[in-house]
Amino acid sequence: MTTNAVAGPVHPAKVGAPPTEKREPNVFQRLMEIRVGIIPLPIYLVLLALIAAFSIKGKISGEVTVMIAVLVFGGFTCAEIGLRIPILNVIGGSSLVTIFLPSFLVAHELLPVPLVQQVTMFTKSTNFIYLFITAIVVGSILSMDRRFLIQGFVKIFIPLTTGSVAALAVGGAVGWICGIGFWRSILYVVVPVMAGGVGEGAIPLSIGYAEALGFGQGTMLGQILPLVFFGNLIAIICCGALNSLGRCRPELTGNGELQPAGNDAANDKDDRVHSGVTSIDVATVAAGGITGIAIYVFGTLIHSLIGLPAPVAMLFLVVLVKLLRAVPAGLEEGARVVFRFFVTAVTYPLLFSTAVALTPWHELVEAFHPANLVTIVATVLTLTATGFYVGKWLKMYPIEAAIVNACHSGLGGTGDVMILTAAERMELMPFAQVATRIGGAITVTLAIIAMAHFKIV
Repeated sequence: MTTNAVAGPVHPAKVGAPPTEKREPNVFQRLMEIRVGIIPLPIYLVLLALIAAFSIKGKISGEVTVMIAVLVFGGFTCAEIGLRIPILNVIGGSSLVTIFLPSFLVAHELLPVPLVQQVTMFTKSTNFIYLFITAIVVGSILSMDRRFLIQGFVKIFIPLTTGSVAALAVGGAVGWICGIGFWRSILYVVVPVMAGGVGEGAIPLSIGYAEALGFGQGTMLGQILPLVFFGNLIAIICCGALNSLGRCRPELTGNGELQPAGNDAANDKDDRVHSGVTSIDVATVAAGGITGIAIYVFGTLIHSLIGLPAPVAMLFLVVLVKLLRAVPAGLEEGARVVFRFFVTAVTYPLLFSTAVALTPWHELVEAFHPANLVTIVATVLTLTATGFYVGKWLKMYPIEAAIVNACHSGLGGTGDVMILTAAERMELMPFAQVATRIGGAITVTLAIIAMAHFKIV
């Protein structure tokens, strides 16, 4: 690992001047080059001591600076553990451990209670996952080629629709074989997995089912929710395995690109990506960030007017901005820098906070009924495999198409972050949002209509 010298004014060399002495890094500087995730080792040890001391005293502060320290430390510690576990590290171990280890520790009271309380309060009050999704969606779309963007959004509905139909059929058949029943498997197992998470999926689905059957909504939600969590887990494992397949078979993947771009588009993108961050000033990066935030706030206004989820409204708005060429190339590059920063520095802290505050361990464990497990695995594998082969037939990169399809079984926006982190393809977030939110909304609507008509208990 190399260190960067601080830039300063350059003066012409004087004749006869002695050569500049090159100093070897001292011990502390060499230790600073060793990192746990993004954290230099000495800083990591200091954070460990500070967090332990405040936890023992029971005085963990909830203010933003302290919370950043706690989340960064916890997130990258878990990611480092997952990275070093054999076998697990080839199927997304870093994200799996970051998602489920903190949840396990909280459930068994192995994390300090004041720390858990402050992280939970901070996560729920700030809801900063939407800031993360904003940075990812806006940055990735603005840095795409326009023609590639249009073709990608049109094409992705074909493997997504085909995969959804195939997953319903296969999941229903497997559930029937396991003794659940064909229609019951579809409505109570397969549909919850593909419903689009908790807020936009499991909750409206449980309300619709409860009204159709005359049951309590809480009882129905308790039956559905564990299946949603387990479906997300299987999708994470599948996409971690696809990432490993992409390393072995590079011809099957675009490393975050959904389909091969034409020569002109590829050259344009290459010129922009390789222009270097040094050509973008800090003000332009900040402008790219605030542009994304403004688009999201506009999305929240649309949500208040017509009920369209704010992330979906934001997705449509930023695509429109891109198609109209409303943002200059420099600002697009600034948004891309914001995107890369959030992917590098915020992903694992976000997963850690979500695991502590929003991932109940007991609900995941409750889904471990053999018939449910087999049906959910069959559903997610069918979704993923259909995306792979249909995407390949459409001249898309099959691994990327399969990953987007797998996001249809994700836990909403949080699930998309988990799945794409395991796949190491956060660039696919716009398409994942289509799969999760639009695909989930269609699935929930059709399922509630079917339940009202057939009333299957």
